[in-house]
Amino acid sequence: MSVFEKKKIHLIAKPTLEMDDEQERLLPIANVGRIMKQILPPTAKISKEAKQTMQECATEFISFVTAEASDKCHKENRKTVNGDDICWALSTLGFDNYAEAIVRYLYKYREAERLKANQNKGNGTPDNHEEESNYGSGGPHGRQTKLPIPLEFRVMERGDNSQARPS
Repeated sequence: MSVFEKKKIHLIAKPTLEMDDEQERLLPIANVGRIMKQILPPTAKISKEAKQTMQECATEFISFVTAEASDKCHKENRKTVNGDDICWALSTLGFDNYAEAIVRYLYKYREAERLKANQNKGNGTPDNHEEESNYGSGGPHGRQTKLPIPLEFRVMERGDNSQARPS
């Protein structure tokens, strides 16, 4: 039985008194609305129904990917889900484009954390070694791969269907 099927059964059987618990499980609707608004023209409006629908979808997506990553960790007798596990889960679930973007994000995040740690130690120069990742390597004991050059994220204008990549 898939995560989606389990969720559907859970929602159908759920008593109405637990709806407050359901709201606590969801991402904050104000945050969802703010993210949605960023891509729209300044004069655009978003209905409450659209925000609620996106809130449900985003929460479900996060739960779906996290459950897959958690299963991998459980099979490997690990208790902590890390960024590499999320990338693996995204790829396993068929979201390869997202996995590639998150790998690049992880590279940038880890590099920033390393620089911050070096600055806190009084050493303002970055280390000259590349971040390595277990993503795509079959686990912590497999071959490690170097992460690609960080991705530059940009907001596309409405109606911009070009697939041009930023340089």
